[in-house]
Amino acid sequence: MSHSDQSETVDRSPSRKRGRNKKITLTKRVEAMVVMWYFTFMRRTVRIRVNNDRRDAIRHHSERQFIYALLHAHQAAAIALSDPNTGALVSRSRDGELLVPLLKSCGCIPIRGSSGRGEKGGATALSHMIRHCRAGHPAVIAVDGPKGPRGKVQKGVAMLAQKSGIPIVPVVLVPGRRITFAKAWDRMQLPMPFCELDCRFGDPIVVGEDDDLDQVALRVESSLERLEWATDPQEATIARGARPVPIDSEASLLSRAA
Repeated sequence: MSHSDQSETVDRSPSRKRGRNKKITLTKRVEAMVVMWYFTFMRRTVRIRVNNDRRDAIRHHSERQFIYALLHAHQAAAIALSDPNTGALVSRSRDGELLVPLLKSCGCIPIRGSSGRGEKGGATALSHMIRHCRAGHPAVIAVDGPKGPRGKVQKGVAMLAQKSGIPIVPVVLVPGRRITFAKAWDRMQLPMPFCELDCRFGDPIVVGEDDDLDQVALRVESSLERLEWATDPQEATIARGARPVPIDSEASLLSRAA
């Protein structure tokens, strides 16, 4: 190859790289617009049916907020339930990147990080979440994220509740019509527009100063497991691959939240 040919090759490389970057940026913008449109439409058209909703009682009796604890698979459905000023812990993954503008459009406050031990940015995100909750705002965490295994609750939610002094409210959100991403580790569920969203709450879990955080995480895990078996037994069977958990009434902890 001649010297002139080498120079020509080197000169063209940066332009090709810039072209690829422009295509990637455009693709991301289009993707974000489609996601935004879909979720806005879904949020406006779904019908929410609630069961065992204690949120107003918590606010009334204790003048405090709470932390939604949900499965990673139910994040998309949670968009329909989101309240303004809810702090949402969002992973630093590509999926999390798509959620940020969507959450902002709903009035939520995305906080980037992870609830997993040792995850990059986890400690900083937790400190931001604690300040957010202490300021009198609710929060939401996908407690088995960002990498699973599905249904295995990390103790970040227990630490947040302990440090901020507000209760954990386990919740499952099951769309009547949905698309299930069966190959994803969490079997993510995408609600269809105009569907009915079955929203079932567990009893509030209050975390004391001396409570063992691993044990609290197990309590949240058990509550979510029971709720999913009660609300969506077919999906629970597939996702958890275990025998059904007995559905007995949970001991109410509302009095401790007062």
